[in-house]
Amino acid sequence: MKRFILIVVCSLLLVPCSFAKKEKKPQEVDSLGNPIKTGWNFGILPSVAYDADYGFQGGILTNVYYYGDGKQYPEYIHSIYFEGAYTTKHHGIFRLNYDSKYLIPRHRLTLDATYLPDAMCDFYGFNGFRSVFNNEWSFWKKDPAKMPQYEDYQSRVFYKYKRDLIRFAADIEGTIYKDFKWNAGLGVLGYIIDDCDIDMLNGKNEFDPALSRYEQKALNPNIQGLYDLYKDWGLISPDEQNGGWHPYARAGVTFDTRDKRQGPNRGIYLDAFFTYSAAFNAKYGQQAAAGYNHLQFNFTFRHYVPCYIDAKGRNRITFAYRIGTQNLIAGKSPFYMDNYLNTLFIQRVYYEGLGGGNSIRGMMANRLSAKGFAFANVEFRFRVVNFDIGHQHFYIGLNPFFDLGVVTQPYTMDEDDLRTKVAATTNIDGKPYEYNQFFSSDEKDIYRPHMTAGVGLKVGMNENFVLSADWAMPVNEKYYMQQDNSKLANFYVKMGYLF
Repeated sequence: MKRFILIVVCSLLLVPCSFAKKEKKPQEVDSLGNPIKTGWNFGILPSVAYDADYGFQGGILTNVYYYGDGKQYPEYIHSIYFEGAYTTKHHGIFRLNYDSKYLIPRHRLTLDATYLPDAMCDFYGFNGFRSVFNNEWSFWKKDPAKMPQYEDYQSRVFYKYKRDLIRFAADIEGTIYKDFKWNAGLGVLGYIIDDCDIDMLNGKNEFDPALSRYEQKALNPNIQGLYDLYKDWGLISPDEQNGGWHPYARAGVTFDTRDKRQGPNRGIYLDAFFTYSAAFNAKYGQQAAAGYNHLQFNFTFRHYVPCYIDAKGRNRITFAYRIGTQNLIAGKSPFYMDNYLNTLFIQRVYYEGLGGGNSIRGMMANRLSAKGFAFANVEFRFRVVNFDIGHQHFYIGLNPFFDLGVVTQPYTMDEDDLRTKVAATTNIDGKPYEYNQFFSSDEKDIYRPHMTAGVGLKVGMNENFVLSADWAMPVNEKYYMQQDNSKLANFYVKMGYLF
């Protein structure tokens, strides 16, 4: 993720509260040796962040849990999650989520309503490494004597476009037999897409008449970004340029033997499901082409293996890995939905694939865009220390990890036609672009894996509320490290474990 982030987050910012009745002695303990929680509990997380493009962020996160008499702890009876955050440059997160296995007896129900306005959504082209990333085109160098040129800096939003995402989802799970379960869900994804609002992003940075050029921090509206170029070259059709509304239905099965959903210590989770998406209101009220109805298939396998259990019977080291794939089975999907990673239950804010803190950590968000892809995440989870503050149970953990992503179904692109169209396109200086500035001529680059590695810090409260901070970087050879963000900030702060 192309960001430079300052965030003030520590255990002191977690404001633990409990409305449970006074615990009686002797206390019952869970499998980790911690006293069982009862009643209502919640954690509040205020945060302060800064992003070079989005600006300062302010907001609040809170997760309210109800454990009842604690018989099912660390499982909760009800979970209500709210997040609201906004930045000075119009990037927002507004989300309300409800999760319970007890509201409907013997069924798990999850409801989610989310609005994600994004003034600068990442767009790096199609088919992973087949699309060339030029870091110098979008990275402003702090050198007042250096003027932006075609060979160097062009615009901070060269690899961006404006995208607002509205999401409503209702998912339910029931039992087939023991650990085998059925799943079904209904929802709608609404995408509103346009060019970046240059005037808003520029703010006070304007055209300098004395120098006959734009100030270096300003964005020149006359420069075409990659999104505009893809439209001109016919890689993004007019029917999908401005987004659309897509109601969907999904159904599948799961096999789940995990000891708990948040940060499990042992067990297997497997899911396989189909998602059918329709399309309407594609372009600000105009009806979408029926061709954007499509069917996708997802498969995920997760395994959690306990490696070390201490003298008190508490698991201290867990080996965890996840492998998965998403592929287009039938129909035609718009490019912006190919970056959405389908899931049976909405458990976090972003489901972008592949790249970024929620899929391939250390790689730029949406770097690998294809009709089908596969991924893997491998990590060791060390629980370094357990401690209590008041009646709340905390732990601190470290997670070294390795992530991988690869294209399985690429976009079809006519190289000869693209060479002609690229050569006919000029930059702001009137010079023609070259094909190899945008596309690799080696078709093997399509299927070359993107690999990253890093380490994470976890601060958990009551086994369910987990604050996560991950740092990662690409581990491919030098050329591909540059293509996947090795020179940029690869730091992520989010809630919960990746899987």
